[in-house]
Amino acid sequence: MHPLDLPFSRAAHDRAAHRRAEPDLVAALRDDPTTGVLVVHRGRLAVVGHEAPRAALLPAAGLPDGLWLFLGESDGAAHLALVLPETDDPPPPAGAQGWAGLRDVAQGQVDALAAGDLAARLVHGLAVEAVALAGWHATHRRCGRCGEPTAVVQAGWARHCPVDARETYPRTDPAVIMAVVDDADRLLLGHAATWPEGRFSTLAGFVEAGEGLEDTVRREVAEETGVVVGTAPGDVVYRASQAWPFPASLMLGFRARAVGTAVQTDDEEVTEARWFTRAELAAAASAGEVSLPGRHSIARALIEEWYGEGLPGSW
Repeated sequence: MHPLDLPFSRAAHDRAAHRRAEPDLVAALRDDPTTGVLVVHRGRLAVVGHEAPRAALLPAAGLPDGLWLFLGESDGAAHLALVLPETDDPPPPAGAQGWAGLRDVAQGQVDALAAGDLAARLVHGLAVEAVALAGWHATHRRCGRCGEPTAVVQAGWARHCPVDARETYPRTDPAVIMAVVDDADRLLLGHAATWPEGRFSTLAGFVEAGEGLEDTVRREVAEETGVVVGTAPGDVVYRASQAWPFPASLMLGFRARAVGTAVQTDDEEVTEARWFTRAELAAAASAGEVSLPGRHSIARALIEEWYGEGLPGSW
């Protein structure tokens, strides 16, 4: 598997956006015995399996009331998400064995996804979509213009304000994440202020209003570490993207070339930043002196793409 073949970027279903405006679509699909349902509660998924949890794809019959969302279809079958009320504390639905967060599900399914397990790919793509959409609904129950409660429309893909007739749609917050490399082919990794000792990752940050992605890369690297990224064509190169619905980010991965190597961290977001050769990073990771991001993350993928193969250890 190529390092940039990312778990959160895999999807095997058709979102079938053309069906969202169909009258009573969700009601009809709930009555269809071929429909598969993912159940979400407080950002967690109903899952099967304990060592390597996978989101459970359940029949609609017998499931409780909640917010129903259309996710799409595959092989002639439709897929829904059921978002249970946050005020409840329900047991897992029939057919599921427990609850798990999307990060744990992704980490547990890395090997299956890497092996080309089509069932794992289908369910995981649905799970990412379901958690992202559920998170948006949880924070957009009222109109952003007038404050009135909104109604769910378009099978869960919009909310309608009855007062000003305004419709709002799910939004994604773009963020850049970058493998910064110097002319000696060393990699720059940072340690966030909130992390345990020894945890390092690539630098990242949100795109600001009116800002281009390449400028965001340069600004974030400079703000967090004092390192200057070049402005020549090819100094900032796009590599891959990954949905990161925690709660609503899209991570845009880059390789960036540093034109200076002096490090001065901001000591607010990043308290330490270090340059690593391949030998230094491999030795530090093997010894447990450096803990790298999980295998499900684009940060890990960018690091291992630079390194040339897999590295030991993870958060």
